Amino acid sequence: MTDVWARYPNAIRGEYGDSRELCEHLVGLICAGTKTATCGALREYEADNEALPNVGDFEIVLHWDESPAAVVRMTQVIVQPFDAVTEDFALAEGENATYEGWATAHRAYFERNGGWSADLLLVCQRFELVEVV
Repeated sequence: MTDVWARYPNAIRGEYGDSRELCEHLVGLICAGTKTATCGALREYEADNEALPNVGDFEIVLHWDESPAAVVRMTQVIVQPFDAVTEDFALAEGENATYEGWATAHRAYFERNGGWSADLLLVCQRFELVEVV
């Protein structure tokens, strides 16, 4: 449905994962309503000179091929160190059944994508599903 961009003209692009497999897994969790949070390294926003999302912003979640999959609306955006992420937030990401599983998987992701440290600043976002496209 290409008119999703017309319906949400100020929406940000939601790109997830660093491989087709991971992207499609995460998009599936979002579309199912299981994944209601995400985080990314602040350094990536800074390197791309990209503004941080704000509460109320709409995001069009994209498949790996960049076709729209869903629309979400930001309900919380905070910047905090990796070590400050709570179990509640980690579980809201919907990818792991435990905080330890979240920490292990996310540490590996950040190590693959520029490096990890306990004080790595993360942009932590909670969102609600608005529509599946």
